Amino acid sequence: GKQVCKEEHLILNEEFGSWEIFGYKTQCSRKALCIVGYILSCGVLLLLFYWKPAWDVWANCAPCSLQEADLVLLRTTDEFQRYTRKKVTWIDLSTLTLSVSDKPDGLLIADKDSSINRAIMKPELKVRCIQVQKIRYIWDISAKQFHKVGSLEDSNSCYDVHQKFGAGLTREEQNIRRLVCGPNAIEIEIRPIWKLLFKEILNPFYVFQAFTLTLWITQGYVEYSVAIIILSIISISLTVFDLRQQSVKLHNLVEEHNRLTSFGLTLGCKTLESHFLVPGDVLVLEGKKLSLPCDAVLIDGGCIVNEGMLTGESIPVTKTALPHAENTMPWKTHSVEDYRRHVLFCGTEIIQTKPSGRGPARAVVLQTGFNTAKGDLVRSILYPKPMNFKLYRDAFKFIVGLAQSVSDTITMALLLLTVPVPPAIPAALTTAIVYAQRRLKHKKIFCISPQRINICGQINLVCFDKTGTLTEDGLDLWGVIPSGESRFQNVHSFTSGAPLPWGPVCAAMASCHSLVLLDGKIQGDPLDLKMFEGTNWQQYVPIPVAAPVEGIVILHQFPFSSALQRMSVVTQEVGKNQYDLYMKGAPEMVASFCRPETVPADFVKELKVYTMQGFRVIALAHKALDVGKDVAVDTLTEPTDVESGLAFLGLLIMENRLKRETKPVLEELNAARIRSVMVTGDNLQTAVTVAKNSEMIPESSQVILIDAKEPDGSTPASITWQLMEGSKQAAAETNVRDVHSHHFAMNGKSYQVIVKHFSSLLPKILVNGTVFARMSPSQKSSLALKAAHAGISLSEQEASVASPFTSQIPNIECVPELIREGRAALVASFAVFKYLTLYGLIQFIGTLLLFWQLQIFGNYQYLIEDVVITLLVCLTMSLTHAYPKLAPYRPPGQLISPTLLLSVVLNVCFTTTILFGGFFLVKQQPWYSETWLGDGCKDPVLSPLLPELSTGQSYEGTTMWPLATINCIIIAFVFSKGKPFRKPIYTNYIFSLFLLLQLGICVFLLFADIAVVYRGMEVRRKDSSCFSMSPTLARCLLHKWKEEDLILQNRLLWLLIKKCFGFRSKSQYRKWQRKLAMDPTWPPLQRTDFAENGKNEIYTNPAYEHGEEK
Repeated sequence: GKQVCKEEHLILNEEFGSWEIFGYKTQCSRKALCIVGYILSCGVLLLLFYWKPAWDVWANCAPCSLQEADLVLLRTTDEFQRYTRKKVTWIDLSTLTLSVSDKPDGLLIADKDSSINRAIMKPELKVRCIQVQKIRYIWDISAKQFHKVGSLEDSNSCYDVHQKFGAGLTREEQNIRRLVCGPNAIEIEIRPIWKLLFKEILNPFYVFQAFTLTLWITQGYVEYSVAIIILSIISISLTVFDLRQQSVKLHNLVEEHNRLTSFGLTLGCKTLESHFLVPGDVLVLEGKKLSLPCDAVLIDGGCIVNEGMLTGESIPVTKTALPHAENTMPWKTHSVEDYRRHVLFCGTEIIQTKPSGRGPARAVVLQTGFNTAKGDLVRSILYPKPMNFKLYRDAFKFIVGLAQSVSDTITMALLLLTVPVPPAIPAALTTAIVYAQRRLKHKKIFCISPQRINICGQINLVCFDKTGTLTEDGLDLWGVIPSGESRFQNVHSFTSGAPLPWGPVCAAMASCHSLVLLDGKIQGDPLDLKMFEGTNWQQYVPIPVAAPVEGIVILHQFPFSSALQRMSVVTQEVGKNQYDLYMKGAPEMVASFCRPETVPADFVKELKVYTMQGFRVIALAHKALDVGKDVAVDTLTEPTDVESGLAFLGLLIMENRLKRETKPVLEELNAARIRSVMVTGDNLQTAVTVAKNSEMIPESSQVILIDAKEPDGSTPASITWQLMEGSKQAAAETNVRDVHSHHFAMNGKSYQVIVKHFSSLLPKILVNGTVFARMSPSQKSSLALKAAHAGISLSEQEASVASPFTSQIPNIECVPELIREGRAALVASFAVFKYLTLYGLIQFIGTLLLFWQLQIFGNYQYLIEDVVITLLVCLTMSLTHAYPKLAPYRPPGQLISPTLLLSVVLNVCFTTTILFGGFFLVKQQPWYSETWLGDGCKDPVLSPLLPELSTGQSYEGTTMWPLATINCIIIAFVFSKGKPFRKPIYTNYIFSLFLLLQLGICVFLLFADIAVVYRGMEVRRKDSSCFSMSPTLARCLLHKWKEEDLILQNRLLWLLIKKCFGFRSKSQYRKWQRKLAMDPTWPPLQRTDFAENGKNEIYTNPAYEHGEEK
């Protein structure tokens, strides 16, 4: 991580976020005062510090410099500003027998640039460190900042990696690094049940619940309190069980790979368990089927690796050795974005090794433990990116707000404080997600981050890869267009069944690939596989040059690179002394390496003919080499050593068909106003054609190609806006100005230039950017992967550390399914919470009215309301399935919204009117009596204030309870609205049955007139008043349904209200949409803009001629 000094603290930057670090030193006097406070507050202060770790640090410690600190406080730099405390620990190296005096420069680590040397305190031989999210940071004494440890320094050049670490580490240095860096292990502890239980019990809600139960028990509500205790135990047990299951699942997912990595590695002349590896060790890789226990850079030989664990695609990848370049450039910079082809990543499987002329394949350990690529994926699950999603935060605010408003109103009655907070809240907020996760699993969509299901209900943009996602995994070989005499020859069609005649084109197709022969089966990239099959050749394991069999030996391979957009091989025909270089790749890239006289004059035109039809086009080239002996071939390290002056061979045309599910899914997303974007490594023209064929770009829309170029000498960076060929200029001028009628398309190079030189234009372009082609992995990451709220991996596995969601459905049908379930879960969570809020307020109003008469609801009355009614409603309301059709708008994303608040307010008004009406109406009845049957309940807590408080049978209580209870059933029905996000309520059979049973029980208790039942329920017979309440409740149901369905859920009405009051969305996307819609000059057409030097601004070239593209 990179650290930046900032006054008295540091900023620690890391891939998963950045933290401000503040230093503190523990003070005994402060700690003693806090202990006294713990005792005097009966542990309340300690509990508060547990919830607020920053307060604990501020109370117990005094601020100091980081160099003196024994404890640090970390604060995230995002909008959430979360605090974490970490203890500064010491690593004692004096336990090792180190000979510091023998070192002429006093360095214990041979690498002078290593941060470990700068972190060791002498002569004590100690290192200060902290551990943040599984990563260890050591204190750099000279730079006065924390550095991440467990990796080789990125500043090492290619020469440094070979020179410093090629011979391995000394035993002494290994021991130092092992102690400082920690073990090479990715261990996920299965969290003990007692820890999970302890953490859950100390949740603020359950602490409040304990206070509530104490109060209710002292009131004599023993049965009710026992029921709530049972409910709380069930809720806690379910939560702990779910957390435990997630912990076990993640542990098993990681452990499955760790078991494979526990093999012996030859370290120099010593076999070593992978657990003890440190950065800088040299691994000798022999054999096959080895699972990498660390990240390592290959320095000798080659490897074929299965990176399915990281990418989800089980396609063999060829790795080559790091070149022996003698420059001072950092090795990653030297390899540009292609450094990954030299790196063996942790968790991936080596399926074949290729020795070099110097011996077996060797690799230098780069990173260990959680610093590795696999470690990063595991950490992303353990510490997910905080989401700006306010459901739980708003829920807590709601609860606190309700309790505060009540306590401020009637401070004398502590009991009222507990009434508006239903005991079923924790279980209710998680049921919707649990049920949605179960439904997704049934549809073969698996989730390792359940909290992201609700987030999926808010998704409004989806980025797709092309090959294997929108189109079929396999490619069909359509034909090849050979080139000769500077022009294209007749097309050879593979569909005719005629074999391809022998020649350079056939030789290129037979040899220029990365296919491998494993267990008698050819495996590799589907494109390479189809190309090779088209030659009707067979692949064997490497054969000697002198073999009397006609064939081609691949002597050296430069694997395909997304950054380089090409691959090449050095080959030799069996029985000949000549060496050949064959290249294949992106047509534009391959043509740039060819002699101009060999490239057909109509190259661009011919290429467009096929790319505009959606074909995938690969160019082939050849060059005869004169490099001497075989050993000279082994010394090749860079493709540029031989990639020049090639002869253009022709174009290979491959058909990549759309999956049959792609078009319907994209049409469904488009109808739901969910944007679809394509991010691919394929040709721009092909990508645009696929986007059009799949309706990602509607037929009526215009496509504007953006071509941005880096500065060239005195010419500044430029950006050209060109209407795609085939669009009519007249139609374009009239239609393209509509913000929704145009789509931008660009390649990775243009994207990089825009980010660097035209950053002010980037948000404008992204509003309508639809196709991003020739994108490198890092560009894909910066554009989509890092910004995504959820990711789906199409994999046959049930779980993958590469993505929160894994779908066994091998197409994009899983995307609308996930959005549908996310929307249903989100709406269900809101509905349950609205119900609980109304239920609490109804109970509070009823209790308040009874308090006026010095009465309170009976024990069994509370029991039926909380358990028989509310609990069953909360557990079954979320069982309603998602509506099969995606609505063209999203559900609300936060609880504190006008719609929800108005819903609560209106329902409270209706309920209050009914309860007050019933309360005063019963007093007007001729049979009404203010006396009640039964003995008063003396409360030791409240008796000094309310000496006459009673739970006996009274007409007020007899009226309030059925009104309140049936009101709860009514709002449960009203809030269970189906369309547009959930199916109708009657499809939820369990919920509907429970509502009918609950209503039946209430009606039975209302009209049964059974003395034993009335005494148990503490109600009195009301004669004809029972029947007079029925029309009132029926009208209540009708009014609530009208209010919810015709007003609150009326989207057109709310849009009209927003328009009248001038309300506009505050999202950046909508702001840019409105801004661009008002800009008559946007989008630019048929012009070139230039960047002003150093200002990231643009000006238009007035001399640019608006001519049609030739």
